[in-house]
This record gives sequence, structure tokens and C-alpha cells, in this order.
Amino acid sequence: MTNEFTASDIFDIAIEIEQNGARFYRRAANLMDQKNHKQFLTSLAEMEDSHEKTFSAMKKQLDGSEAAATVFDPDNENLPYLKALADTRVFFQKDEPEPSMKGILTAAIAAEKDSISFYLGMKELVPEKLGRSRVQDIIREEMGHIQLLAGKLTEFA
Repeated sequence: MTNEFTASDIFDIAIEIEQNGARFYRRAANLMDQKNHKQFLTSLAEMEDSHEKTFSAMKKQLDGSEAAATVFDPDNENLPYLKALADTRVFFQKDEPEPSMKGILTAAIAAEKDSISFYLGMKELVPEKLGRSRVQDIIREEMGHIQLLAGKLTEFA
């Protein structure tokens, strides 16, 4: 039997990923001596905070059917499974950022790509009637992050 996840489950993980990202950028900012690099990384952390709020608001807008579970999960294993997957693939909580802007940006782009891959895979597990289109909204947000990071990375090429 294939697990089905609701849009609510995906938003819970999206919130966690944004929290992990904010922590990553704040740790990276603390490694920087140059004020402009520190400010840029701090602004990225604030952007992650903002996206966390966006995803929380999107989750609150789900109607009852989008938030409802569709499979029998008596041990509540689905969400911890998703959380473990997100924590090991996207802004892994134990990763320490490299002490260079180029390294930090490269790692951040890889994490954003992983988050998009994660959401694309999870989108297939969310039935349309349970909010699949809302997962696409998350993917668009993450694609915007990559554009911003890649633009900044070109300054260090």
C-alpha cells in the first residue's frame, strides 16, 4: 500500500525546512567578517522566516478535506517519516556551513534543489482533491530562492 500524504502534512514539512534554512543562514552569517556578506545571509534567514509564515498561513487556509488524512496511520508514522526525509536531505540540521560565501551559496543552492526534488516527489503522493496544487505553490517559492542565490553566486565565479 502506498502512503498518501495530505497537503497539511506537506506544509508541516515545508515549515520545518524553512526553519532549518533560517538556522543555516544565521549560522553562516555568524561566520562572516564582511558586513555585506553578513547582511545578505541574515536577509536570507529573514526570507526563510517569512516563507515559514507564508506556509503556516497557507496551511491554515486548507479546507477540511485537504487537511484530512486518507490512510489508516494508527501509529502516526507518516509525518515523522517525512520529517526524517526532509531533515536528512534539505538543510540538514547538523551541517555546518563552509566559512566562505561561495561555499555557503553553493550549499544553499544544493539544499534548495533538494527541497524542490522533495516537494515534487511528495506532490505525487498528495491526491488532487487533498491539495496537490497547493504543494506546487511551495515549489514556486523554492525556485525563487534558487534564482536569488544563483545570481549572488555569479559575483564569486
